[in-house]
Amino acid sequence: MGTLVTCRAVSKHFGTRTLFDGLSIGFADGERVGFLGPNGAGKTTFLRLLAGLEEVDDGEMNRRRLAQIGFLPQEDRFEEGATIESVLHGALADHPLEDYERDTQVATIISRFALDVAGGLEHSDGAVEKMSGGWRKRLALAREIIQQPDLLLLDEPTNHLDLAGIAWLEQMLLAAPFAFVAVSHDRYFLENVTNRVIELNPVYPDGYFSVSGGYGMFLEKRADFLEAQQAQEATLANIVRREAAFLKSNSKAQRTKSKSRIEEAYRLKDELRDLSGRNARTTVAGIDFDGTGRKSKKLLDAKGLSKTLGGKLLFKDFSLRLSPGMRVGLLGANGSGKTTFIRVLTGALSPDEGSIKMADELRIVVFDQSREQLPQDVTLRYALAGDEESVSFRGRNIHITAWAKQFLFSVNQLDMPVSDLSGGEQARILIARLMLQPADVLILDEPTNDLDITSLDVLEDSLIEFDGAIILVTHDRFMLDRVCTQLLGLDGSGGVGQYVDCAQWQAAQARATRSNEGMPRSTRAKKPKGKSLSGLSASEERELRGIEATILEAEERVEQCVKATVDPEVGADHVEAQKRWDALEAAKKEVESLYVRWGDLESKVG
Repeated sequence: MGTLVTCRAVSKHFGTRTLFDGLSIGFADGERVGFLGPNGAGKTTFLRLLAGLEEVDDGEMNRRRLAQIGFLPQEDRFEEGATIESVLHGALADHPLEDYERDTQVATIISRFALDVAGGLEHSDGAVEKMSGGWRKRLALAREIIQQPDLLLLDEPTNHLDLAGIAWLEQMLLAAPFAFVAVSHDRYFLENVTNRVIELNPVYPDGYFSVSGGYGMFLEKRADFLEAQQAQEATLANIVRREAAFLKSNSKAQRTKSKSRIEEAYRLKDELRDLSGRNARTTVAGIDFDGTGRKSKKLLDAKGLSKTLGGKLLFKDFSLRLSPGMRVGLLGANGSGKTTFIRVLTGALSPDEGSIKMADELRIVVFDQSREQLPQDVTLRYALAGDEESVSFRGRNIHITAWAKQFLFSVNQLDMPVSDLSGGEQARILIARLMLQPADVLILDEPTNDLDITSLDVLEDSLIEFDGAIILVTHDRFMLDRVCTQLLGLDGSGGVGQYVDCAQWQAAQARATRSNEGMPRSTRAKKPKGKSLSGLSASEERELRGIEATILEAEERVEQCVKATVDPEVGADHVEAQKRWDALEAAKKEVESLYVRWGDLESKVG
């Protein structure tokens, strides 16, 4: 593998704050890198340095000659009045191509990314301003990939994508011929697509920690390293204490000691101070939601709810009863009605049909995904505590400085305007404000956006321990599977189904997609066993009755093959990797042929 980019002793500062100092790291062909770090560690800045969009303060950034490096930022920006075609043609403006070559590449990428249908090109003028956030993200990615990068830098690529979009992104990246570095807090995404994981964090002596393998392997290695570093501090502290006591209590011995021994004692003290400082940085946000402790079995009882918006039926005849301890996850594509469903439950919107009965004086607390609840022109101090010097949490007063530290804010940040804080820091402010409101029902609409992985872990623990009911909307599959006691999936056409986990939901969506593409899964034969199916031979009848089970088994083999292709143990073994990809393609073709056979048999039935 050839090296694409090498950083040597790179440092970057933001005002008086040091993001990272003396960082030495490299990236090579074939690497699929997950890039992690706590909020404010400088992940986005580091990507911009790799892309050449910013300059280092110290050190060297060396890029391979003629290497093409693409960069997908968090926010997708397009020129006013842009269309899908104009964006892609513009991306090739500086490439030495004939017009017909450029047209061919644009048409190919439009088809590959399904922008011709779902993006709106086929049914309208393809105006970018008419596209949803998820499709704008897909177009921004197409704009980078059409330039055939050797290394693609992705800053939170799953933002604005629904679960189907994330699954599509994973498959695209797994089949990509380029290396990539992806900043992401989506733990399933990291596990599915990466073969190397790096955490940028001053808790490590080199400023980062790198592991070859997927996210699961990274977690194991990181835990081992941090445990060893804690043990090292304890051992070193004992050595320093002995040396200090000896030097202090025996002045004669100190005079006769060699100079090198005395210098070593001071060196050990400095090393201990540095090690203690790094270990102290493992502090996590203190997230702990306050429940009212209400024991009512029925907190909220919704019956027969239906709602249509803009002529689109979002859900119909749906009922839900919330009790303490229930944690309900809402799934569905962007625009399927998840936020509308929440607004109907809270009374912000009236249902077209149905009724909602709430327990007396029910306390519902909502986390708003648009963050309109958080004014941008006030200081952090005011956002956390208003005009007061303390907050009241669970019956005790906590000073603003201590409350701020609980959410990883320093005293120096208290007088900063909210607008100057990162997205993750603003998310922690909202969570801090929610914690001050005792709740019977906690409704969280995309609470994971911009939170680092450590904060996500703490948030999940707090939600699991919350004694009220929870409704959670998020595209974080790991959080949904870990926190929720049941999942509800909105299909965007009025239906609401129940699912055990995200994998079951995604499998159902995949089957529905194949059905919409003309495969006859929804038009299956329903004849009872023992009765003849007109037009079929006896062997064909047996085949038809068992074909659904056969297809399910074949689909399970596809899922197993997908997992095998992202196995970190394959590493750089290209021969083995190719074998697994071939097995995956064969498994997919088997499923497709089974669906075709199903259609043939049902057509004979008529």
